[in-house]
Amino acid sequence: MSDSIPARRQRRKEARPGEIIAAALAIFHAKGFAASKIEDVARVAGVTKGTVYLYFSSKEALFKAAIRETILPNLDRIKETALAETTARAQLYSAVRLWTAGMSTCRGSTSKLMIAEAGNFPELAEFYRDEVSGRVRRMLSDIIEYGIAQNEFRPCDPAMLARILCGPIVLSNIWRHTFVDPHENQPDMDALADSLLDVVLNGIVSHPKAPL
Repeated sequence: MSDSIPARRQRRKEARPGEIIAAALAIFHAKGFAASKIEDVARVAGVTKGTVYLYFSSKEALFKAAIRETILPNLDRIKETALAETTARAQLYSAVRLWTAGMSTCRGSTSKLMIAEAGNFPELAEFYRDEVSGRVRRMLSDIIEYGIAQNEFRPCDPAMLARILCGPIVLSNIWRHTFVDPHENQPDMDALADSLLDVVLNGIVSHPKAPL
């Protein structure tokens, strides 16, 4: 047999970290970080508690690995795709739209999770701020700064404008995962991005009618 049992076992072993991370994210979003236990993660992942510790030294290490394996690669792809556009206006549009599109497919809000747990886990909150929320703001700020330098955007504070863009998006994403009543009018993340970009871009471009 070409697909031998040892080979299947090896593939299963290689897949375990990803399966554990997926289980951890589901548990973290459902219970919160503080209330989640490694035993819960192991049960959902279909492994023993010892197996989880074989790959991750602590619950905090598991959380960081989950962020690094699921969110950061997406942010890298968003930045690469956005910066391939030829104008700052198109770069900003692409970055924001891709970011909100990614949020729409997530089963939980890590921003909501970190806001709830930041007081008890300041080191994790700092990690998330530096690696996720801070990275998004820096990406948008750099694009805005580039647009100003290219005279596409009028002079403004790039860091502040990046915060203005991020605030409504992050809040709406938290809202979506807080009020889960099916009758609740949940915000459409794509529509929000389009409306926000329309207001911001037409407020900062030197020539509002210029094409992307």
